[in-house]
Amino acid sequence: MPTLSKMILSALVLAMCSAPLAANAQLSGETLCPDGTIIIVDGLQECRMVDSLDILIADIERTKLSGNPISAGNEGDRAALRKLPDVSPNSMKQYQALTSDFLDRHASMPREAMSTADQMNYDLLGFVLKQRSALAPFDEARIPFTNDSGFFNDMSFISRQTKFEIIDDYEAYAARLTELSRFFGQHKANMRRGIETGHTASDEIMPGIIDMVKTIGEGPAKDHIYYAPFKNFPDSFSKRDKKRLANLGEAAMKHAVLPAYKDLHKFLEKEYAPAARKNVGISSVPGGKEYYQALVKHFTTLDMSPDEVHEIGLKEVARIRAEMIAIIREVKFYGSFEEFLVFSRTDEQFYAPSEEQLLKEAAWIAKRIDGQMPAFFGTLPRLSYGIIKVPDEIAPTYTTGRYWGGNAKQGRAGNYVVNTYDLKQRPLYNLPALTLHEGVPGHHHQNALAQELTDVPNFRQSLYPNAFGEGWGLYAEKLGKEMGIYQTPYEDFGRLTYEMWRACRLVVDTGMHWKGWTRDQAEACFFENSALAPHNIKTEVERYISWPGQALAYKIGELKIWELRRRAEAALGDKFSLRDFHDAVLLDGGVPLDILEQKIDAWIAEEQAR
Repeated sequence: MPTLSKMILSALVLAMCSAPLAANAQLSGETLCPDGTIIIVDGLQECRMVDSLDILIADIERTKLSGNPISAGNEGDRAALRKLPDVSPNSMKQYQALTSDFLDRHASMPREAMSTADQMNYDLLGFVLKQRSALAPFDEARIPFTNDSGFFNDMSFISRQTKFEIIDDYEAYAARLTELSRFFGQHKANMRRGIETGHTASDEIMPGIIDMVKTIGEGPAKDHIYYAPFKNFPDSFSKRDKKRLANLGEAAMKHAVLPAYKDLHKFLEKEYAPAARKNVGISSVPGGKEYYQALVKHFTTLDMSPDEVHEIGLKEVARIRAEMIAIIREVKFYGSFEEFLVFSRTDEQFYAPSEEQLLKEAAWIAKRIDGQMPAFFGTLPRLSYGIIKVPDEIAPTYTTGRYWGGNAKQGRAGNYVVNTYDLKQRPLYNLPALTLHEGVPGHHHQNALAQELTDVPNFRQSLYPNAFGEGWGLYAEKLGKEMGIYQTPYEDFGRLTYEMWRACRLVVDTGMHWKGWTRDQAEACFFENSALAPHNIKTEVERYISWPGQALAYKIGELKIWELRRRAEAALGDKFSLRDFHDAVLLDGGVPLDILEQKIDAWIAEEQAR
């Protein structure tokens, strides 16, 4: 994407080309007008800047890569493999200026003159730009982390997703490691700005953050997880190169990585944590109410108020609890709802004896789901996925499971990541719902299909509106009932526990960040209404404290997808095809919920017209 200086240069070129040229002039449009075209006006050639949707998209995608060396490196930019992002205020200011310019250019284009395909590209591009613009005034760089993820453990993911095939891959990785001090320093400056303006993380999450940073910064250089690539070299490398690269990696660890983490740990413990906000809700910071309202719209992709979301959550909690009570009666448990929750959290039959057994159970469930996929989906992705454990260095505060995307071009499968830390907090009856959500037909299926879209701009292959993606993941959990994945009433109770988890999120997130609830009030919703393990409840509530608004995406998105499915079933009757409906939802990639509704209404009309 062009820098501001390049944009100024383009303007100068346009000004130089604005004078008419003789119709018979032997001058090349490519020479004089690199960003424009020559047209004939009253018999004279005139150079004018011509904008188009394709040009705008190309500019935006270049900006994305130039501003994110991680993405650029994954796309083959060798120089970018040596860098980490620039998160300085000046860089962010330039980014916001470009976004504003892109929005102006987008608004000036006549949508009605575009093809149907381009109208979809135009609408989705507008969605992306408006989302960026809506959050820009809130200076989110002041809190650059959640309870389990942030700039301090980015390298855990980067190192695992970087290809190491040639000597330069290792040299570039070592150079990237030396960037940590600068990268951490810029984040510390942003966080100090947060301290000065009263916009900080909650002190409730800081002990876990400090412990994680301390752990990552400890130990001998050669035992560090970031050093792991230097322990495995291709056989084609000479002994001399292997030794040189190993020494290079060790030097980067000793002189850059470990000192950067020790310095960051000191900053977090001595400077940031004492200044962290004392309330859990983001509305307690200056401008927090307005910020949270913007986050609700951002994560739900709908024009909803926090109070509306809260009421939907309360109704869903009551409905799901009634279904849970029906299962308790089905298994003939003669005790109260609370006593059944204690039983399900503590009985040994519900827990795996080892990490390996937990992963094997997840793999067995995943393969059973795979066997049902063609019956429910007309289009399946080519990219496969695997199952791995959450890395030890982040597991204690990490969520129970997550999906890490793959990349077919880089030869990297997707991964369903299972947390094996503290096995007594990982009940087996939750595994079917978790696997359906993170693997297929949930996140892997949806993301892989999007990556494999053809004849669309690159940004659409990775576009992930939270309400769509997480709503689809929760929809996939319930779809598992129709697929025959839940084999016991306890597993179905586990599914309802996960649905209750997402319903309570609506209540808890708005409760803490809008209504001023305490952490204890938030945790009560999960303890009283679900069989979630106490450790999970603790880490999940810390996640909602640290990531306001995101937790709303799941239930709001799922409810919309079910609403659209029931609408289609009622309108089409015997003509309704569930396989075709699922393809209609997924085969344009991620979209905001209002555009999804327009898509499905158009699909229904097409099916009726057949």
